[in-house]
Amino acid sequence: MSEPLSVSMDLGGRKLTIETGELAKQAGGSALVRFGDNVVLAAVTASNNPREGIDFFPLTVDYEERMYSAGKIPGGYIKREGRPTEHAILSARQIDRPIRPLFPDGFRNEIQVIVTVLANDPQVDSDVLGQVAAGAALAFSDIPFPHTVAGLRVGYVDGEYVVNPTIAQIEEGLMDIVVAGTKDAVMMVEGGGKEISEEQILGAVEFGHKHIKEIIALIDGLAKKVGKPKREFTLFLPNEDLDTWVRKTFAKDVAKAMRVVDKQERNAAFDAISKQAALERLEAKKPKHYDELKILLESSKDFDRIIKAMEEGELRTMVVDEGLRPDGRKPDEIRPIWCKVGYLPRVHGSGVFTRGQTQVMTICTLGSKSDAQRLDTIVDVEGKRYMHFYNFPPYSVGETRPMRGPGRREIGHGHLAERALEPVLPSIDEFPYTLRLMSETLESNGSSSMGSVCGSTLSLMDAGVPIKKHVGGVAMGLILHGKDWRVLTDIQGLEDALGEMDFKVAGTEDGITAIQMDIKVSGITLEIMRKALEQANAGRKFIIGKLKETISSPHEDLSAWAPRMIIVQINPDKIKDVIGPGGKMINKITAETGVKIDIENDGRIFIASPDGESAAKAKKIIESLTKEIKAGEVYLGTVTRIMNFGAFVQILPGKEGLVHISQLSPSRVERVEDEVNIGDEIMVKVIEIDAQNRINLTRKGVLADGSIDESVEVGPPPSQRGGGGGRREHSGSGGGRRRG
Repeated sequence: MSEPLSVSMDLGGRKLTIETGELAKQAGGSALVRFGDNVVLAAVTASNNPREGIDFFPLTVDYEERMYSAGKIPGGYIKREGRPTEHAILSARQIDRPIRPLFPDGFRNEIQVIVTVLANDPQVDSDVLGQVAAGAALAFSDIPFPHTVAGLRVGYVDGEYVVNPTIAQIEEGLMDIVVAGTKDAVMMVEGGGKEISEEQILGAVEFGHKHIKEIIALIDGLAKKVGKPKREFTLFLPNEDLDTWVRKTFAKDVAKAMRVVDKQERNAAFDAISKQAALERLEAKKPKHYDELKILLESSKDFDRIIKAMEEGELRTMVVDEGLRPDGRKPDEIRPIWCKVGYLPRVHGSGVFTRGQTQVMTICTLGSKSDAQRLDTIVDVEGKRYMHFYNFPPYSVGETRPMRGPGRREIGHGHLAERALEPVLPSIDEFPYTLRLMSETLESNGSSSMGSVCGSTLSLMDAGVPIKKHVGGVAMGLILHGKDWRVLTDIQGLEDALGEMDFKVAGTEDGITAIQMDIKVSGITLEIMRKALEQANAGRKFIIGKLKETISSPHEDLSAWAPRMIIVQINPDKIKDVIGPGGKMINKITAETGVKIDIENDGRIFIASPDGESAAKAKKIIESLTKEIKAGEVYLGTVTRIMNFGAFVQILPGKEGLVHISQLSPSRVERVEDEVNIGDEIMVKVIEIDAQNRINLTRKGVLADGSIDESVEVGPPPSQRGGGGGRREHSGSGGGRRRG
């Protein structure tokens, strides 16, 4: 049996162990990471041969959450894990983004990274352990990977940064930031916070990177002992002769096209720089290596790759050297913005946010508590009361393609916007609704995810959701040219595609609530991050100013189409009275009023109704069912039964008391029927609730308006009288039995 080799270190007060050599030995490389009760396995493999006919790097990352890791069996009819959960998809993206830029250009062998959660502590998220395991597996493997990568989570509790905080610490603290990088630079930052400052973000990155270096040193030390020899791989780079000829022939065309301001016109100019145009120019001039160049143009995709590289180079020259952007803006300038709210009838809230050629419409829908999303995952989290979804139809970029379910990008963008708005939402006690936001990207030319953040603010306020502040978002870019660089505010699609960074920052005027940084180079410095955050702060405040011009605060009234919601707090011991035997009572309430009722174990009852009148009626019924009856209180009751010793009166639903014949009137009563009949409504007062929880009532001194005539002597309750004054249900023979 193989003996594993392992290394360990203390990380945030818990033991981190990385081991290899015992599991998944047929993979190209594998690593097992243990952290407390969390165990994560990563296996990486490369195909033996390059994938033919492609012009991209075929990297696939999967994060597999196994329910057995948390001691659970999947809910529903199907008891086998199926489509990855949203959390698994987001975790896979977190692993993919820091490692993808580090593979050499021209790599065409398929690489597959599979991370499996084998054991999971529900209070500690395993996602960042997947980053460590994947980085270690690549370091131990036969795949050429120039830099070891690791990642971790940073929290901020009681003024101190915390590495890999628990879920409880994240909820208690101010931030939840995931940082990944190499020993030399930061590769990825993603997370959120409760209106945290730029300096707190930078402090978290610096703190996290310090610990990342320690983890990488641990991995590299073990890799020297167990790492496999690196395989030889063929890199598919453009032919040098073709590269030289294309650059010389189309340099002016690319420079001219790059300077066209309008997106459609610029795309048309770039489309004119085609393979067909290259063949025509080649045929016209017939340069040296003509035959070879013609074959390459006709049979390979090198031409498109060379043109893209030329576009990147031209963009660097324009932005860094000349201070020009393709659309004519200054580096820190934001495109024109216009917004509208109340765009759609009948929906609960809607907002349109347009920035340049990026346009997002967000629709808010309010629902009852039972509409919240139920989560069946290995992570110990409650259901989601607030959901944000993001759609990116092909027409938004002028394309045609099949419509499918949401991809990883759509899920990631929706989660980012969700995270951005969450800190400003009212609590469920303040606003007892489930919220579902749907952002439809109608046009896209850069940072539609931040457009959805802005559209969500408009939509929520239009719906009358009392959010605390406006939230806006902006995407920052980076252009490197040698040692020089320039940060760009509000990047458009071209600057995103050809630039080195997409740094999304969302928040209020007082702080950051969500952040996501992706890069395409081997890392960036804190200096660049500081400049990007500084420009993002100014850009975010400018955008929020535009949002405020459109709607300054949430509407005071909900849409006429939104449900009305009431919370009733009852004694938890009374829940059974509201539900009734077999659900009889709660079904009766919903049938009579048309409301939806959700009951929490702590005694909170959520009543959702299409109109306020029905909700108020249901509330009144529930309060009557759960009200504590006390001696001295007066009720309007209905006579339900008549006996020769008194009348039984229902004073609340399911609550019945006895008015003894001696308590029906100040004067003597010979027959009960002389005073009351079944169905009569009478005012009664509670004399006492006896030891057997029986309610004794009186009419003496109780006036028609419910007030009390204090001059009338009531006398002792029947249960305290001597002789036959107690409750008896008499049989025809004169015998009797006490009513229980």
